[in-house]
Amino acid sequence: MSLLEAIVLGVVQGLTEFLPISSTAHLRIVPAFAGWPDPGAAFTAVTQLGTMTAVLLYFRADLIRITRAWLRSLRDPAVRRELDARIGWYIVLGTVPIGIFGVLFKDQIETGARDLYLIGVALIVLGLVLLVAEKVGKRNRSIEQIRTKDGFAIGLAQALALIPGVSRSGATITAGLFMGLDRTAAARFSFLLSIPAVVLSGLLELGSILSGEEGETTSAFGLVVATLLAFVTGYASIAFLLRYLVNHSTGIFVAYRVVLGTVVLALASAGTID
Repeated sequence: MSLLEAIVLGVVQGLTEFLPISSTAHLRIVPAFAGWPDPGAAFTAVTQLGTMTAVLLYFRADLIRITRAWLRSLRDPAVRRELDARIGWYIVLGTVPIGIFGVLFKDQIETGARDLYLIGVALIVLGLVLLVAEKVGKRNRSIEQIRTKDGFAIGLAQALALIPGVSRSGATITAGLFMGLDRTAAARFSFLLSIPAVVLSGLLELGSILSGEEGETTSAFGLVVATLLAFVTGYASIAFLLRYLVNHSTGIFVAYRVVLGTVVLALASAGTID
């Protein structure tokens, strides 16, 4: 991978990780459009460490409170009724499904699941499901009103993000809307929930790359550059989306997903992209 490819893909990762348009799909589609080789699932997972660092920094105050409350709840069951402790437990609960499915389908995720036809279909289908969630979701519940069933349902939705094109934030925000959460609450919990799974996945893949198990051609310098750029653009992306969802729907992302998915399917069918 050239330095130019690392720069472009790092920026793409940061810009698309938190928007409901699938960063994994874009890290497959952009190289296909440019005539570059697929950077692979491992490269995607490692650069996600940059965007996860952005989440840790952006929500640092929330994470400190949640972690402290969760640890106290281990000793004192009464603390589990507090909001921060509950959110900590919901994050743990919501991480279980993606952990199980990630292990069971690791090989398929890294190979067959990166098929452009599958990505195009996933972009369109999840986009339409998000549109339905916008129409039927009551959006009358804040993050303070989140419950155990919400954490588990959103966690199940996060597991769908193992399919490139679905989008981690897209799936979890969609589930949050279906559960009646307002857009900002759905997005905030989506970001917090993503941290354990992405950090663990990224660290495992980083270990595989450094040990040579993945057979990646990306240089260490290219990985560092891509990850740093993903961090910077990811931080900006979080701030943008949370402000945007206060007064806007996700309609623009639905339209983008449907158009992009249609273009990908058309170009793949015509043999223009491989």
